[in-house]
Amino acid sequence: MNGPQSSSQPRLVFSVLLVALSLLGAACSDSDSTTDDVPALADIADAEAPPNHGQVAVDFTVMTLDGAGFTLSEHFENDGRPVFLNMWASWCPPCKAEMPDINAASEAHDDVKFVGIAVNDDPVAAADFVTSNGIEYTIGFDDQGDVSHGYNVRGLPATYIISADGFILEQVFGAVTESEINEKLERWFS
Repeated sequence: MNGPQSSSQPRLVFSVLLVALSLLGAACSDSDSTTDDVPALADIADAEAPPNHGQVAVDFTVMTLDGAGFTLSEHFENDGRPVFLNMWASWCPPCKAEMPDINAASEAHDDVKFVGIAVNDDPVAAADFVTSNGIEYTIGFDDQGDVSHGYNVRGLPATYIISADGFILEQVFGAVTESEINEKLERWFS
């Protein structure tokens, strides 16, 4: 079939491939991009400002490893500490690499609530990783990806620093180190 439809077909295939490669490149990234330096693949929708920055953090409830559950709005009502929210998965190497650093930072910052959310992950694999690596901060499960969708997560790991009054202060796309976490928390909460 020769006609207008066949000449636009290569462009459609190219467009689909470009979108697929963009999504693949953003997934499970090990970049250290922050709200000040978001890579093009991770910020396709808006090149000028990262999503969510300065917005009210989306409320969520997740089941936690200890069975207690965690609801963001209840935390703010009852505890009041700012939140270091990290989205990760046991199948993501940069996520697993950063978790000991996050754990060490959580031990050094009692004034901040650390929460890790396993996104679209096998709960058994996530729990095994957390337990075998001595991770002590709160771990929740986002089996259906609802929390990550609410935060516009475009790749893992993704971290959100949320103020005690519920506003997103900073986003970090990619793995973080203990010293980077300490610097960010001191900048926002000292």
